[in-house]
Amino acid sequence: MRVLAALSGGVDSAVAAARACDAGHDVVGVHMALTRNRAATRSGSRGCCSIEDAADARWAAEILGIPFYVWDLSEEFEDRVVADFLSEYRAGRTPNPCVRCNERVKFDALLERGLAMGFDAVATGHYARLSGGAAAGRPGDLSELALSRAADRAKDQSYVLAVSGRTGLSRALFPLGDAPSKAAVRAEAQARGLPVADKPDSYDICFVADGDTRGFLQRSLGVQQGALVSPDGEALGSHEGYFGFTVGQRRGLGLTRPAPDGRPRYVIETRPATNEVVVGPEELLTRRAVDADGLVLLASPEPLDDDREGWADVSVQVRAHGRAVPADVVVDAQAGTLRAELHEGLRALAAGQSAVVYGGADGERVLAQATVR
Repeated sequence: MRVLAALSGGVDSAVAAARACDAGHDVVGVHMALTRNRAATRSGSRGCCSIEDAADARWAAEILGIPFYVWDLSEEFEDRVVADFLSEYRAGRTPNPCVRCNERVKFDALLERGLAMGFDAVATGHYARLSGGAAAGRPGDLSELALSRAADRAKDQSYVLAVSGRTGLSRALFPLGDAPSKAAVRAEAQARGLPVADKPDSYDICFVADGDTRGFLQRSLGVQQGALVSPDGEALGSHEGYFGFTVGQRRGLGLTRPAPDGRPRYVIETRPATNEVVVGPEELLTRRAVDADGLVLLASPEPLDDDREGWADVSVQVRAHGRAVPADVVVDAQAGTLRAELHEGLRALAAGQSAVVYGGADGERVLAQATVR
């Protein structure tokens, strides 16, 4: 197959491209330039879009002996990821920009260009396992497609990939899905002579260079004075914008006095319409059900009682590195909605988060994804 390998400049994508070459594919490397700040360097960038990253990607491609290109996807990234991030916070939701980036740039935009140029599939350094589709040498074939957790659960990225959908995933290759650990991947890069073997991982939100998300939101959305209130509406303090708070947050609330019982308060809810942030005791954070829309099905629902469809005794994960919670899940494919009845309480669930359903014989297969309402 003709394979377009996304080279971020890190060790994972370099080894993934190398493995794609080993598999006999005709591989071309491409680095996606996502930042509009061409002066961004690693000393001022905690993400994956620095000038050094592009140079490291080119160096890796030279060692692998594959053609290499840099594609400017900064406009797509700004429109599909950064603008969405700000819009979601403005609406009082808590988005995951990595989920959006995987869906709208690293797959949609990259695959769109790749297919137009005659490529059969894209290969990335994500940690997840795929069967069927391009992974079985049948790009575009949906019949046996399945996305599952990576062999290394600590690095598993199936959560952020679920939103990509069956069509996109059928054209994807994840050569690191069976890697036993990140240490093993680094050792393989060292053995291959790749210069990025010891390069540190990127972290935090790549377009928030200093890691100060609240500051980024205030600079982008402006300061908006509002009130911190109790669940019954009592004014407890003030803030500079509801979008700077996340459900479950305890620190940095700026409260003027403690709770009567002396217990800490947490953010329970944000109210964009009134610019209020509701704070209260920890027990108000626990939810026993998850409602979500924008349903993405990666497996066929099973018949349940009362003519409903979904899955019994599966699990739901709402954070990239969070614990999956046992649940029964009902889906409405026509309405594009999902409801998970949790077998145990889930803490600090926020609108805008991605809910991913896992099941199958081993509990590792991704069944569906939707966005929490």
